[in-house]
Amino acid sequence: MANVTSVINVNVPAEVKEEANSILNNLGLNMTTAINVFLKRVIYERGIPFEVKEPRPSKQTLDSLQELDYMETHPDEYKAYYSVAELKESLLSDDEISY
Repeated sequence: MANVTSVINVNVPAEVKEEANSILNNLGLNMTTAINVFLKRVIYERGIPFEVKEPRPSKQTLDSLQELDYMETHPDEYKAYYSVAELKESLLSDDEISY
């Protein structure tokens, strides 16, 4: 049986295509080969060959965002430094921090 091919047209942002092409070239692949590999994995896996889900920030990220929000709404509770030298001096001193 002859190797029959079919054309697939896909619209992607130009930046995505360029970045993917660059990575694929570094791997010694072209876009057609990469898409064929993907489609063969879809067939083999009987689905998308990687996890597809809505991203959820970690507890650490959520805690950090909450802390940042508090810091932004209570700036008077935090020492401000106006130069690297001032920060370095404070870090190297044995004095307690005062606000």
